[in-house]
Amino acid sequence: MAVKTYKPTTPSRRNMASPSFAEVTKKTPEKSLITILKKHSGRNNTGRITVRHQGGGNKKKYRIVDFKRAYKDAASKVVAIEYDPNRTAYIMLLEDENGKKSYAIAPDGVTVGTLLYSGENADIKPGNVLPISQIPVGTVIHSVELYPGRGAQLVRSAGAAAQLMAKENGMAQVRLPSGEVRLVRLDCRATIGQVGNLEHENVKLGKAGKTRYLGIRPTVRGSVMNPVDHPHGGGEGRSPIGRPGPVTPWGKPTLGYKTRNKKARTNKFIVKRKNDR
Repeated sequence: MAVKTYKPTTPSRRNMASPSFAEVTKKTPEKSLITILKKHSGRNNTGRITVRHQGGGNKKKYRIVDFKRAYKDAASKVVAIEYDPNRTAYIMLLEDENGKKSYAIAPDGVTVGTLLYSGENADIKPGNVLPISQIPVGTVIHSVELYPGRGAQLVRSAGAAAQLMAKENGMAQVRLPSGEVRLVRLDCRATIGQVGNLEHENVKLGKAGKTRYLGIRPTVRGSVMNPVDHPHGGGEGRSPIGRPGPVTPWGKPTLGYKTRNKKARTNKFIVKRKNDR
């Protein structure tokens, strides 16, 4: 896939680079696999904003993606590759031998007509799903489970790929795209290959309006606010922040301040942190 660039007919067009959608083969989603996606504008059940800068955006339906792919040793045929507005990766429409259809994350290199398998006896080919115990060390994988049977939770975004580094004592060492090396149980499942839509990182929105289409509202610098609204606010003209370092609107240090709980239950599964050298 390549990105599409434009002639600089306007200032926004000059910097815009959008997906070409060359891999997409079907424009309308499968009606039986979509549901309503409600918007909450970052508000919780009491109506308070708990996530800032959310609201608006284009109306979209949620595609029900099967992250478990629990069918065993039965072939599923790739019927179509589709765009999904809810994620950066493309999705593929699968149809099994009984005619049942489902969505799954589309790996790189998988095309319409490809037969995919799920189970211990599946081949090591892009798109096939196997327990990590059956995958050779060094294989590139994605859509990795953290708990057996729960479904894929890691490495699902466009162009992402993890690598199986080692296996020992019932656990596997998996190097994630961030560089973190994590222990995952051998009976968890993963999909072979790299997630498709590799050129997504080259997309440039080009104008503020396209950010609004995504449901993202503007972010305002703390230094231009009043003291009542932000610790960086106030002062005559352009003022320094007046503190040893920058902080969040609630006074917590930012820019490198570690917020992970040192007693987190899952710390024991992290072999190497992403920022360790």
